[in-house]
Amino acid sequence: MKLTYFGHSAFQIITKDNTSILIDPFLDGNPHCNIKSENVFADYIIVTHGHGDHLGDTFKIASKSNSLVIATNELANYCANKGCKVHNMHIGGAHNFDFGKVKFTLALHGSETPDGQNLGLASGIILTIDGKTIYHTGDTGLFGDMKLIGELNKIDYLLLPIGDNFTMGIDDALIAVDFIKPKVVIPMHYNTFPVINSDPKVFAEKVKQKGYECKIIPFNETIEI
Repeated sequence: MKLTYFGHSAFQIITKDNTSILIDPFLDGNPHCNIKSENVFADYIIVTHGHGDHLGDTFKIASKSNSLVIATNELANYCANKGCKVHNMHIGGAHNFDFGKVKFTLALHGSETPDGQNLGLASGIILTIDGKTIYHTGDTGLFGDMKLIGELNKIDYLLLPIGDNFTMGIDDALIAVDFIKPKVVIPMHYNTFPVINSDPKVFAEKVKQKGYECKIIPFNETIEI
């Protein structure tokens, strides 16, 4: 399985059977992303919340690729009204798709769309694919139930924001790592805008001091997981 990081919170997963899954596909307006939405294909798009830097290019990609958009109920309905094929879910719920299982979790954040519609709760995502469990926390502050999430799930890869201001910063992210106890931590949501500048190398070193593995994925690069 391949994991590509486009910067900010945008990732692509390519499964062993070549299914393409995009998470929070903020590409065209992303200063770190070197590929345009018109050149990306997705069988599935999973969106954590309605902010423009996460909903991103969902509509363009879904229209071109006939993607299935997976999101919490209010956001899924919004995407359906924009012409997308959707699968509605909500926090605490899980569903088995052809590629694997998706479960939505709590995230402490908002979910207002670029046109000013408030769409309920933001979310995180736990994906179980090809025998691996990936937790994309979405935009979130630190919350105590991350400890419960770690107790209930053996997280292989934790995708965690470190940029501060809108989400947790490095200090709170380190506490989240202790709560969740993943095999590998991957920092995200940093250096897209000046207000969320953060040094992933500093974070990685502090994670390693705690005894966990941290892997910084350079923007636009792909790793095998």
